[in-house]
Amino acid sequence: MTEIVDHPYAQVDRSAAPPEVQGIGQRRRRFDALGRVRGTIRYTGDETPPRGTLHAAVHRSTMPHARILSVDTDEAAAVTGVFSVVTGRDLHELFGDRIYTGPAFADQPCLAVDKTRYVGEPVAAVLASDRAVAQAAADLIAVEYEELPAVHDVRSALEGSAFVHDELRPSSVFADLAHLGGVRDTNIAYEYRQVLGDAAMEADAATTTVSATTWAPPTHHVPIELPSTTAWVESGRLEMLSTTQTPSYCRQTISDLLAIPLSQVRITTRPLGGSFGSKMYDRLEPLTAALAWSTGKPVRFDVTREEAFLLTTRHGCEVVASMSADANGDIVAVTSDVRYDTGAFADVGPRIAAKSGLIAAGPYNVRSVDVVSRCIYTNKVSAGPFRGFGVPQITWSHETLIDELARELGEDPYRFRRRHLLREGDVASVGTPMHSADFVTSIDSVADAIGWDDPTPSGDGRWIHGKGIAVGIKAVLTPTIANATLNLNQDGSATLLISTVDMGQGSDTIMAQIVGEVLRIDSRRVHVVPADTDATPYDTITAGSRSTYHTGNAVRLVAEAMRTKLLGFAAEQLEVAADELQLGADGIRHVPTDKTLTVPDVVRTKYGARGATVTTAENFTSWWHPYDKGTGRSEKVTEHWFAGAVAVRIAVDTRTGRIHTHHLAVAGDVGKAINPALVEQQLTGSAIMGLGHTLFDQLVLDNGQMINATLLDYQLPSIKDVPDRLTPIIVESAHRDGPFGAKGVGETGILPIAPAYANALRDACDVRVTQLPLTPERVLHHLDAREAR
Repeated sequence: MTEIVDHPYAQVDRSAAPPEVQGIGQRRRRFDALGRVRGTIRYTGDETPPRGTLHAAVHRSTMPHARILSVDTDEAAAVTGVFSVVTGRDLHELFGDRIYTGPAFADQPCLAVDKTRYVGEPVAAVLASDRAVAQAAADLIAVEYEELPAVHDVRSALEGSAFVHDELRPSSVFADLAHLGGVRDTNIAYEYRQVLGDAAMEADAATTTVSATTWAPPTHHVPIELPSTTAWVESGRLEMLSTTQTPSYCRQTISDLLAIPLSQVRITTRPLGGSFGSKMYDRLEPLTAALAWSTGKPVRFDVTREEAFLLTTRHGCEVVASMSADANGDIVAVTSDVRYDTGAFADVGPRIAAKSGLIAAGPYNVRSVDVVSRCIYTNKVSAGPFRGFGVPQITWSHETLIDELARELGEDPYRFRRRHLLREGDVASVGTPMHSADFVTSIDSVADAIGWDDPTPSGDGRWIHGKGIAVGIKAVLTPTIANATLNLNQDGSATLLISTVDMGQGSDTIMAQIVGEVLRIDSRRVHVVPADTDATPYDTITAGSRSTYHTGNAVRLVAEAMRTKLLGFAAEQLEVAADELQLGADGIRHVPTDKTLTVPDVVRTKYGARGATVTTAENFTSWWHPYDKGTGRSEKVTEHWFAGAVAVRIAVDTRTGRIHTHHLAVAGDVGKAINPALVEQQLTGSAIMGLGHTLFDQLVLDNGQMINATLLDYQLPSIKDVPDRLTPIIVESAHRDGPFGAKGVGETGILPIAPAYANALRDACDVRVTQLPLTPERVLHHLDAREAR
């Protein structure tokens, strides 16, 4: 049984607000905790679809790369209960090239038109009275292919003997990619370069250089809730209920696809049963909308667990890198060639390549850098966002290098890192100064938690012990937009309208706490409306751990605007100056006379009616300086940094290769913990997910065919695989522009997990493993190789 333990560094000021306010710094339980545990929360799939809804199923390609010669749908169409069968060619005739969607490149068709580009790509769709009939009919569709040369990995993709796409087709979403339109004969969708100083010269003059080629395989998100989308036409509008993290994006995509105004599209959501990036951008929504709009019938599209593996993955990533130090042990050069396998469609791969490439040197003071980070097409399932946004793969590289460099120099890996870590005001290699990124406290706290300087057990001959440490850095998604609308009800409660989607991270709870703090009301009296593009205002995206900072700032601003409005009402009624008034838990007090009015009385007096509401609306938009095209550097590349560290003590079974975790400590600088309990849960959850990627998770493909796309074959950690002790540690270095100093935390803990374990394995066994996951077979292979040497 895992023991979750507190740590001195985890203690924060929890007296920021009285219990009746339940505001900032309070350990409030998630408002929906009981409902999620008991199964009383209604998810998207629980909702009853409109009467007459048709169920969709798709026939999927069996070829990784092939030209479609013919699609025979006659037998499928003849099945009793089948309404219609639709091919990609049919949709293209109706909607033209608008069926090609995607956030970075318009390269992903609702259904394959002329070619298939991965095994499992939808080729035709069946609409039927129920899903079983639809799937049975879809299995009867026969497709004739002309097989084309396939690109199975990033190395062959770079050779250029075959191309996944004829040309690059930037979408309208990311304007900075427009210049790539029409580029042909390439599998490189995007390339980010970072250059600082002369890395080649510095490396040549260095006294010590280490190099490594690391590999992190594609993995799947495996949220408990499966994707589901229902679309219908009502009064000439396309309405949709979907499991999506990006309702505002989906609304724009569907508007463009159907060539109708935004006002004719409505996207609604329910609480998500997990996502981690799997329910972002273009998943089931474009096809479902096209089918509903073209037939005029309600359409529901649910996928099986096996099909969910074919929707999106984490990017597989190969990194060829080196790190050099001079005679003083200072890091003088880092080179890194980062190759992200984005699969058949770019999705958001170009952003991942850039966001990870900019921190390829790690959170360290480095004299020179030469980085190339590329998003590369292959004939595989499309890769997209996954918790960490590609950064865990690059952290795997730079934390492997610095650990090996410390050992080559004969230095302690923890203290060597600490000496070189970026501090407040230091300028990162990307050109942006550090603020509210306390790497030093993070690494100190995890080292202290596991007793870094305590003796390592000698073992019994079979089990050997080791310790490892690693640090993570990530930039938050920038620039983005968040809006908030707040209704204050006459009874003193509030209704908050935001388009941030709560998918288990507790965003609704902390947004209510922000409102409660500003308006001095119990946050349990703040109701957060689920995302609905007809009612809730625009929000760029629920991803990248941006919500606490971006939406939180919008919520703080809208609550402050409400406070100002209420004080104005009271000033009118008391005939005093507003700056003489103070809003508290008991109401609005006139400080000079101590006279107090309750908020309900103020609102009722203002409007002369019971049940009246007061409304405010605010916007928060972050900004950045785009990268310099030559150097990849920017004086403000991000609105804020994520900083975290992990330390671990493990035991390795030399007979089986199994790794057992005695103690895992994970720390994250959150700026200010709005809800310490939720922060600790996020650190713990991300650490355990990272443990899965370290020891178990990997998608195995054979010539483009995914061979472990079931939960019988895809290995995940069980309760017996989690650490004996797990210590989440909150570090608070307040951000000057964050809501009450806060930043996000959802991804922080996952970034350094894998290298911390590999570094502990290196410490225990004197073997350096550079491929994930650290399976027993892989560990034994390296132990055997060590013995052979």
